[in-house]
Amino acid sequence: MVEAKIIYDFSKVENLDGWYVVDDGVMGGRSKGKLKFENGDTGVFSGKISLENYGGFSSIRYYAGKLNVKKNKYITVILSGDDKYYQLRIRSSRNDRHVYTKKFFAKDGWQEIRIPLDSMEPYFRGQRLRMSNFDKKYISEIGFLIGNKVRENFELKIRSIMLEEDYEL
Repeated sequence: MVEAKIIYDFSKVENLDGWYVVDDGVMGGRSKGKLKFENGDTGVFSGKISLENYGGFSSIRYYAGKLNVKKNKYITVILSGDDKYYQLRIRSSRNDRHVYTKKFFAKDGWQEIRIPLDSMEPYFRGQRLRMSNFDKKYISEIGFLIGNKVRENFELKIRSIMLEEDYEL
């Protein structure tokens, strides 16, 4: 049996407190992303990616406090995509400048994406770091990023984000 711990469930909240958008505007880019609440159970991350002024990404982030993940092996996300690649991103500590990331394909239609924590690779400003993959005891921030090096519109619908232990057979 798998033991799940909810990080965020859009059906159990009434607003988007704690979430924020970070676009390439922090570097002069012109991409625009937004997060809205839809149907009382879905967070919708959408917008336009622009490559002007060396832009090319949009992201959403959620400060999760200090989640103990030492017993967990996976992050599972229930989502519906738009046939594009996204990144799931986690930060172990608010003081870390780097993030751990894993690219995934979000097909059109509802699906469950299950990512092993130890497959998440360390990055800083788009560059892979010479560090080990995620092996920390805590997660403080979780987010999603789109940055496929193309001009495009995007829409990612998210229902829930969970931590799971390993399967026991």
